[in-house]
Amino acid sequence: MNLDINKLQETLCSLLCTEVKIQPKNGKLLSITTPFFFADGDPYQIYIKEMPGGVIRLTDMGHTMMHLSYDNDIDKFREGTRGKLFDQIKAETFVEEENGEFFIETPLSNLGFNIFRLGQALTKINDLSFLNRSRTESTFYDDLQQQLLKVVGLEKIKKDYYFEGMENSIDYPIDFKIEGKHAPLFLFGIPNRDKARLTTIVLERLLRVKADFDSLLIFSDQGSIPKPDFARLMNAGGEMIASLDAETDFSRKLLRKIA
Repeated sequence: MNLDINKLQETLCSLLCTEVKIQPKNGKLLSITTPFFFADGDPYQIYIKEMPGGVIRLTDMGHTMMHLSYDNDIDKFREGTRGKLFDQIKAETFVEEENGEFFIETPLSNLGFNIFRLGQALTKINDLSFLNRSRTESTFYDDLQQQLLKVVGLEKIKKDYYFEGMENSIDYPIDFKIEGKHAPLFLFGIPNRDKARLTTIVLERLLRVKADFDSLLIFSDQGSIPKPDFARLMNAGGEMIASLDAETDFSRKLLRKIA
């Protein structure tokens, strides 16, 4: 290797020093400028707060959660799959949280390292917001259940239902059964092509045994389902909702069918 390691070290240190700056905020806080930014271009807010015993607290003063709350329901960050990821991020980065404030307490000798550790944690927490726009399969089902519970009482819902009038029914699960006005409502969540195909098979088998039911199909993103698969599903299924983000459509169609 022909690279001059000492020169690289000097260049890297010089660049990092221009990216990270400390300025007085008020009598109790110092503000740290870092190269970390939210997706909308706003910088992370990171501060130094002097604690008893010579300990330094690096803190976002609750700004990250406040920033995310503008476009997200931050209560969801603590529920289901998001909640598990949220706790995992804090554990991996050794970041603590108190009333929405993220912080690390550090000796002066580890200040630089922990500035970047806190920045890493805030970046990962910020990334949880993208699950709202591009849901993984697991968070889709969490969100579907939460949205369903907002409209229908828990006592009216049977999750992972199997229609006993169908042979080998355990191989053909129905996501949710809800008592309907005229017939049981079978509700299917469809996050991807494979689930669209499975739902088509389940519906076709139900029709074959002349089961009395209504169906409601909720997509994560209807446009992502290939046209042939969507066409087959449309022939077998009942009403559809193109996306979980269509909350008004979801409530209207659901309430129209349930008792």
